[in-house]
Amino acid sequence: MNKYIFTITVFFAFIISCPVSLFSQSSASLQTTPNFVQTSSQHGVEISTDVIALAMPVATLVGVIAEKDWKGLVQGCYTAAATAGATLILKYSIKERRPDFSNYHSFPSGHTAASFATAAFLQRRYGWAFGVPAYAMATYVGWGRVFSKKHHWWDAVAGAAIGAGSAYIFTRPWAKQHNLQISPISDGEFLSLYTSFTF
Repeated sequence: MNKYIFTITVFFAFIISCPVSLFSQSSASLQTTPNFVQTSSQHGVEISTDVIALAMPVATLVGVIAEKDWKGLVQGCYTAAATAGATLILKYSIKERRPDFSNYHSFPSGHTAASFATAAFLQRRYGWAFGVPAYAMATYVGWGRVFSKKHHWWDAVAGAAIGAGSAYIFTRPWAKQHNLQISPISDGEFLSLYTSFTF
């Protein structure tokens, strides 16, 4: 049971940390330069993407727990951790400026990554009946981030690839078919993860 408590904690940590600062990005949009003024429709779309990008993983988590799908919960946590890790590393290493000039965390889109990770997880785990509406919402999030000038189009595409790719790697049947193995490695000073799979 401790394993499930840990995975739920990790999932919640992902929801809070990725997409990077869901709520701070909304306030950051108010910090404009003379070169950019966000319209009311852009601001409305931005808020809606904030809500959807947070609601999708939360609703998925609640559904997974309600169904007592503990294997799915573990796979979702792996997906969430990989998506969050890749997104944060790229954001803070590339430091691309946002189209609205609010900060230098444009690439990739964390909102889009989280939404597509959730959509792909639902599709892989529970089928297209869940996947189609989830992908539709994720696509709206990607479009909305570009429309509201929070991201360039390539940021949204990269976020979608990271999120969906993570779900396809860690959510069965892919992981099972390709003998995916993940284990921590430590030499007493450094900690790393070992990952292997077969094609």
